Amino acid sequence: MARAQILQAILIWVLLLILLSLTVGASFLPLGRMNPVVSMGIALIKASLIFWFYMQLKKERGLVRLAALGAGAWLLILFLLVSSDVVTRGSF
Repeated sequence: MARAQILQAILIWVLLLILLSLTVGASFLPLGRMNPVVSMGIALIKASLIFWFYMQLKKERGLVRLAALGAGAWLLILFLLVSSDVVTRGSF
């Protein structure tokens, strides 16, 4: 059992390194306005891997998962509010 957990942790670590290289590579691509969207999408995948495997949400039940989902939803709401503020502001 311990060997399988170590192999899983190493696999997730390698996946996170691949996603890191994708993030760095995407920053050099001329994507225009889609660059933040691509970066946030990759960051969301990385955060999901960390939550699910390293924070062991995979093994938890009901209320703990609900609390993690609520925290993610609250973070999304705050991000959307800040984004809307930045978009609607005029120049300083």
